[in-house]
Amino acid sequence: MHFISGLGLSIPLIQAPMAGTSTPALAAAVCNAGALGSIAVGTLTPEAAAQDIARLRAATDRPFNVNLFVHAPCKADPPREAAWLESLAPAFAEFDAEPPAQLETIYPTLIGNAEMLGTLVDLAPPVVSFHFGLPEAEAIAALKAAGCLLLATATSLDEARRAKDAGIDAVVAQGWEAGGHRGVFDPDAPDDRLGTLALTRLLAAQSGLPVIAAGGIMDGAGIRAALDLGAVAAQLGTAFVACPESNADAAYRAALASESARHTTMTAAISGRPARCLANRFTALAASEALPPVAPYPRAYHAGKALNVAAKAAGEGGFGAQWAGQGAPLSRPMPAAQLVAQLAAELAATR
Repeated sequence: MHFISGLGLSIPLIQAPMAGTSTPALAAAVCNAGALGSIAVGTLTPEAAAQDIARLRAATDRPFNVNLFVHAPCKADPPREAAWLESLAPAFAEFDAEPPAQLETIYPTLIGNAEMLGTLVDLAPPVVSFHFGLPEAEAIAALKAAGCLLLATATSLDEARRAKDAGIDAVVAQGWEAGGHRGVFDPDAPDDRLGTLALTRLLAAQSGLPVIAAGGIMDGAGIRAALDLGAVAAQLGTAFVACPESNADAAYRAALASESARHTTMTAAISGRPARCLANRFTALAASEALPPVAPYPRAYHAGKALNVAAKAAGEGGFGAQWAGQGAPLSRPMPAAQLVAQLAAELAATR
């Protein structure tokens, strides 16, 4: 448990970095309650990332995590993107709107992003985590030299071993149950879709790194199960979506509290990469229509976000990226600090 004691945590719990949903206020509340709070800056400019880190530092003196996307740089595919936009046109038309004329790469990757790397090295967050892959060796070395503890998502033993060889300090074992984007390094490669239980035990036994279990964990009993499998901590994301400090909109919160929570589904239609989402009108569209191949990530997200904006303007909230794991029906709306205390009490009761 050196990982936990080194960070000074009173509970082996990480609040997942949920891009667009987690906030500095949420992360600070989690940190101040004794767990590790996280913010996601993969969707931000370096300047905006620095502002969020400053807000978080102003609200807590405890360690926190800053998460980045490390996907392969995206190449435009005009024919594929045009076909994708054409297929979404009827959905846009329902709300008297049109799809974007062309797609843009709205989210950068850390790979080759010297400005973002420089910002991180200068600000030296206590923990930095990576999703979708690993940055260059030079970036890892620079962040470690700045004193950052480094985490990386892994969905397989191969990815975990690559993380260890690269110098990563601990690995987040993301099971198939997990909400949000699947963290596979290569979305075009076969995915064994290992569940949290099997993956956590496999990585604890064979990866050579401390393991943080993620996927479907919503309460203290789930955290205890992860620890019993050999994890040093559990990472919970969906559990924190309903907290008032999160940035989830009213439609997202309502969906999480509805029957939709019992029917999460993996879809690439919203962003271009597989992600687990609450069942909503966007997932129904993707499942029911004979759609062409989705545009590449993150360019497809440009269209997905535009459709959500058009739908919300017309009073329809069912086209959002309402990411959630399979444990979604166990969601409990309460302030983040209260939730951390509840999780700690539940964990203690399992001993």
